[in-house]
Amino acid sequence: MSTNSDQTTLSLMNKVPEATILFWIIKIMATTVGETAADYLNFNLHLGLTVTTAIMGVLLLISLFAQIRSRRYIPAIYWIAVVFISVFGTLVTDNLVDNFGVALQTTTIVFSIAMIATFATWYASEKTLSIHSINTTRRELFYWAAILFTFALGTASGDLVAEGLHLGYAVSALIFGALIGLVAIAYYFFKLNSVAAFWIAYVLTRPFGASCGDLLSQSRDDGGLGFGTVATSLVFLGVILGLVLYLSINRNKRIT
Repeated sequence: MSTNSDQTTLSLMNKVPEATILFWIIKIMATTVGETAADYLNFNLHLGLTVTTAIMGVLLLISLFAQIRSRRYIPAIYWIAVVFISVFGTLVTDNLVDNFGVALQTTTIVFSIAMIATFATWYASEKTLSIHSINTTRRELFYWAAILFTFALGTASGDLVAEGLHLGYAVSALIFGALIGLVAIAYYFFKLNSVAAFWIAYVLTRPFGASCGDLLSQSRDDGGLGFGTVATSLVFLGVILGLVLYLSINRNKRIT
């Protein structure tokens, strides 16, 4: 039987956070920022998809380098990487659709296959997909590759439902929110495997957050509430910063 000290040591060795309620709140906020920030850089600053993707690609590589080089989970470093990978994942899908004319149905299928292939390779190599065992560089690389494809897939599927099927952002958010609720029910009441529940919810929170971001930021003529990408991004970034600061303070107390 492991002691509390052993469990604390294993937790500190793990490179990713526990899936608490704050984890899911920050994750959804990050997906929303990924959608609105990508639109802001692309349209408001007139950088265009190519330049915006290049800039965010460099920032993502820097943040992932810092995350992988870190010997333990540090909230600020981890969540910066998540925000950047959220923006970059959005841009990957937007480039395929807007610059290369790839249909949303195709991008949804392609990223679904890429994500499943990543999980299959990860499991074949490590015999686990649990986030509680991200304690080697190889497992962490699999983890971030999977996350990138979940973000790209989430953008494609969210846009497919809201725009491709002409259901609108509000209906899209309700659909994906309801699916997340079903996963929670399956986990808490029907004993759905915890690893499967986590990754299914992780995939679904991306289109849910993206739909919420578009609903808040897009103009009323386009089916949104018209708050704009600047205001929406700043509010959500402020919440993320506040929660990450709280987590950092609490973690430092645990370590000391």
